[in-house]
Amino acid sequence: QVHLQESGPGLVKPSQTISLSCTVSNGSITSGNYVWSWIRQTPGKGLEWIGYTASVGGTYYSPSLKRRTSISRDISKNQFTLQLNSVTPEDSAEYYCARGVPYVGYFDSWGQGTQVTVSS
Repeated sequence: QVHLQESGPGLVKPSQTISLSCTVSNGSITSGNYVWSWIRQTPGKGLEWIGYTASVGGTYYSPSLKRRTSISRDISKNQFTLQLNSVTPEDSAEYYCARGVPYVGYFDSWGQGTQVTVSS
């Protein structure tokens, strides 16, 4: 079954950039009709959708994070990446990549998550 794995630094300084990669195994990020997504979770806000890159191309971001967010993909590596810049401690969260199913509106596969702490 499709497997997703997050990777990236767990500690980021304020004003800098959270850079994470999601490596997808046993499934192509360009195949089918999926939205390859980033979600984060905090005790205070719960789950928060960040954005996605679609298998057919294109990206879409949460309005609240659009200004600071960039999601891209590396087809040769079967990876998609998240860059969230100008971070503050409020961006500290468990970050997940996940495969979303359009129209139905759920995620059928998740990475294990990676903790990112924003601190000086």
